[in-house]
Amino acid sequence: MDRRNFLRTASSFALLAAGATTGVSRVLAETSSSSLTGNLSDENTPNANDTMEYRKLGGLDVSAIGLGCLPMVGYYGGKYDKRDMIALIHQAYDKGVTFFDTAEVYGPYTSEEWVGEAIAPFRNKVKIGTKFGFGVEEKQPTAINSRPDHIRRAVEGSLKRLRTDHIDLLYQHRVDPKVPMEEVAETVKDLMQEGKVLHWGLSEASARSIRRAHAVCPLSAVQSEYAIWWREPETKIFPTLEELGIGFVPYCPLGRAYLTGVINENSRFYEGDRRWNLPQFTPEALKHNMPLVALVREWAERKGVTPAQFALIWMLSRKSWIAPIPGTTNPVHLNDLLGAGTVRLSTWEMEEFDKEYAKINLMGHRADPFTESQIDK
Repeated sequence: MDRRNFLRTASSFALLAAGATTGVSRVLAETSSSSLTGNLSDENTPNANDTMEYRKLGGLDVSAIGLGCLPMVGYYGGKYDKRDMIALIHQAYDKGVTFFDTAEVYGPYTSEEWVGEAIAPFRNKVKIGTKFGFGVEEKQPTAINSRPDHIRRAVEGSLKRLRTDHIDLLYQHRVDPKVPMEEVAETVKDLMQEGKVLHWGLSEASARSIRRAHAVCPLSAVQSEYAIWWREPETKIFPTLEELGIGFVPYCPLGRAYLTGVINENSRFYEGDRRWNLPQFTPEALKHNMPLVALVREWAERKGVTPAQFALIWMLSRKSWIAPIPGTTNPVHLNDLLGAGTVRLSTWEMEEFDKEYAKINLMGHRADPFTESQIDK
């Protein structure tokens, strides 16, 4: 057996073995190994890489680790050169990444423009996820808007900026309480019939909204914040996703860098950095939660990986239908993240880690009050 087939078989076996205690679903049990990792000789994954696993989100084939392209526009502070960020996207592609996440509101527009320019040479070999749902087109980028006319304007704008005739995965960025989910789903369904959208999903949606959307137009993926220190989706939506065969795309899988160990109790954040007003990043919370950083570091050393890699490995080991999208602006950090491509935890390792994790009392919510007010409950 060559290395590529060994990795494919070993990855599938490890996931199946994990099912008894981690809840790997019947969806996994009924899925062949080639579809778990993506058929590495299939035209849908032509940039397949021996160090990257490939997974399915509903019917969408993606690399197990994608690249979140929000930090490139200075979300965590700093200003980045377009040429450097395009080079970073190319580096990710060369390393086997086939899944790139962006949104019209990132910038606004800048992230989509850079992603579109970067992937133009290999557009048909990758999958783009982008989002509508904020009033960017109406000059109200913090206001939720999923009216059908807005959705269509947003999609047309995204297609132009991304330099493409179709969006692989279109998300509703936030559920709009003023627009029935069925109406949103019908609008996206029409866009899919027109060939402008291939798959669709929701972001930060409740189980109820997921079911309502899926009943009208089947979802391929749901995106939400999820990390070792923020595990609410496990009880809030995982059972629904598993039942309906919907994939999960976690953002901030590294806890906005906290889990990597580069942040400590003396770190401080200021306006211009997204973390400056988040409860998890107050001086008190940073100090209080350091035992978790120590636990992640201990396990990373045990597995012979970095803390950032362990944070991703932990996540990828839990479910076969999870594909995180860590973001970075640093080529060295990107190489670090992608080093988690095929390493997984065994069933007993996940059990042992969770037992140790359960002893830690964490402080701080993940969102500020305004952000929380726009999250579907």
